[in-house]
Amino acid sequence: MSAGPAPILLPEATPSAMIRTDAATTSAAGIRYGDPDVVLRATSPVIEHQLRHRSVREFLPTPVTEEELRAVVAAASSASTSSNLQAWSVIAVTDPERKRRLSHLAARQKFITQAPLFLVWVADLDRHHRLAERNGRPLDATVYLESTLLGVIDTALAAQNAVVALESLGLGSVFVGAVRNHPAQFAVELGLPPHSVAVFGLAVGHPDPAEDADVKPRLPQSAVLHRETYDAGRADTDLPAYDERLAAYNRAHGLTGAWTERILRRLAGAADLAGRDTLRDSLERRGLPSR
Repeated sequence: MSAGPAPILLPEATPSAMIRTDAATTSAAGIRYGDPDVVLRATSPVIEHQLRHRSVREFLPTPVTEEELRAVVAAASSASTSSNLQAWSVIAVTDPERKRRLSHLAARQKFITQAPLFLVWVADLDRHHRLAERNGRPLDATVYLESTLLGVIDTALAAQNAVVALESLGLGSVFVGAVRNHPAQFAVELGLPPHSVAVFGLAVGHPDPAEDADVKPRLPQSAVLHRETYDAGRADTDLPAYDERLAAYNRAHGLTGAWTERILRRLAGAADLAGRDTLRDSLERRGLPSR
């Protein structure tokens, strides 16, 4: 009997001062973790493709073709879905004026207008309500938090599949959480039915090679991978080294701060949520009371 592929071996975190910067001699996993000593001994073309993911915020004017959009949505439809409910929809926005209005609602982020395609991903339980109405059946379970979470999770799974697919076609993208800053206005602009809410956007296009960006280092596996039970002490051991790595990346790209400081600022209080502290009320008004 085959013993199967060798396990993935990752070393302990290494301070940023010890990191070699020659990307030509660093594996995709080493670049992902900001540590050239990280090597995956089990990998595949798909994994290597995923390791090279980065957000794209500068786009060329080249349009995304209808064939590319359909391929990306087919990949999204192939994601896992709870009980095959498929509680999501996506709205493809290409009209410049509509993108401008959506950008205004989403913190005026310019890449929304610059990208040739803006996808708005919607947790959509209205399809199921329409189905129940046509069949004269109750749909009382949709008022509970579990159903709202189901819709959001289905939407996120579909969107992440879409990102992997579009990157395989040479496209780039960036998620836009600021869609949730003004959910009621987004619903009006996009004509959303009740029992649905825009969860996030995705600006899509051909990456501008002049953009000053790269693969951003992620937390080491020691911080996220637990064995049998959760071990907070072990998970936090390598955070100082990760702070150094991310700070070095930020400095190289004209940014400031390490991970710890950015997290503490981002989650300090309700004022730091850019209006999303009222999201529960917004969900109830959208017909998703989440009891």
